[in-house]
Amino acid sequence: MEFFDSHAHYNDEKFNEDREELINNIYDSGITKLINAGYSLKSSVYALEIAKKYDWIYTISGISPNDIPEKKEELNKQLDELVDFIETERKTNKIVAIGEIGLDYYWEKDEEKRNIQKEVFIRQIQIANGFNLPIVIHTRDAVMDTLEILKTNEVVKKGVFHCCPLNRELVKEALKLGYYISFAGPVTFKNSKNANEIIEMVPLDKILIETDSPYLSPEPNRGKRNDSRNVKYIAEKIANVKHKSLEETARTTYENTCKIFNIK
Repeated sequence: MEFFDSHAHYNDEKFNEDREELINNIYDSGITKLINAGYSLKSSVYALEIAKKYDWIYTISGISPNDIPEKKEELNKQLDELVDFIETERKTNKIVAIGEIGLDYYWEKDEEKRNIQKEVFIRQIQIANGFNLPIVIHTRDAVMDTLEILKTNEVVKKGVFHCCPLNRELVKEALKLGYYISFAGPVTFKNSKNANEIIEMVPLDKILIETDSPYLSPEPNRGKRNDSRNVKYIAEKIANVKHKSLEETARTTYENTCKIFNIK
């Protein structure tokens, strides 16, 4: 049985001490594909550097709402450099999406800065369209604005809501718009009261699984550093709710991830 962790951060400093050994252990445990996610220009460059070392690891490149430079000149410079970086590296076939991008109002309360998040989100959608790549969306406490942007701006390749918030309206509208839903550790948490209902809402052929490592470790490892081996617990949760076998859940989510990111 093989699993695909569709979103992890092995470019994070929490893996500095044992990154290579851990990645090899992950593969040996049956996680035979994973996507190493960028969230800033610097982290995107490093994520690709790691992915190039392993033929089973891919990457996404983008600037997250929590990593937008404060100075407009620096922001414009980084967006231009992001385009140049993807243009230069696209021949590697390692960069499979633009992400993670989107809106995060949990940390940002200032209305002007929220508007900058919206502008950066739209600009990166346009970058994705230019490269004919899907988008990987981060949204937190910003459901209505996220949906409004996706409804009013052309997205050539739809993409996925990563670590999707367990919000009924968001999931319903995202599915209508043609997006995939990626579930992470929170669906296993004992205090996730509506996790089962949300999982039931999403057809299995529209589900991805992820760890968002090193964060959000699922039960029974909640509170510990997360890594891709824990993606099996998320698959088990989905299988139980949907009354499917673990094998079918692993296979279908694996195929879904390959399909959306055009991975052979």
